[in-house]
Amino acid sequence: MTKTQLIEALSKKQDDLTHQDIRVAVDIILNCMIEGLSAGKRVEIRGFGSLTLRYRPPRRGRNPKTGESVEVAGKHFPHFKPGRELKQRVNIPPDASSRS
Repeated sequence: MTKTQLIEALSKKQDDLTHQDIRVAVDIILNCMIEGLSAGKRVEIRGFGSLTLRYRPPRRGRNPKTGESVEVAGKHFPHFKPGRELKQRVNIPPDASSRS
């Protein structure tokens, strides 16, 4: 699902909010999450999961075009850990959800 698809899905479920209001709300939420991660904080959404930063230390890599050995700097990268509820809902067999 893309950001645009998310906004469209929310617009269909929330008749009292305008498309523009929903787009602004989604942008604000995502920007707050980005700011939190940039500050080194953990972002947790109960039932969905958590985002944290992990550090990848410097290493020796290889340029695939030339085969030359290069030094790759260390860097932080976001890591997502799904919550228990998300794991359970993702692993429901397709025919089990249609029975309900």
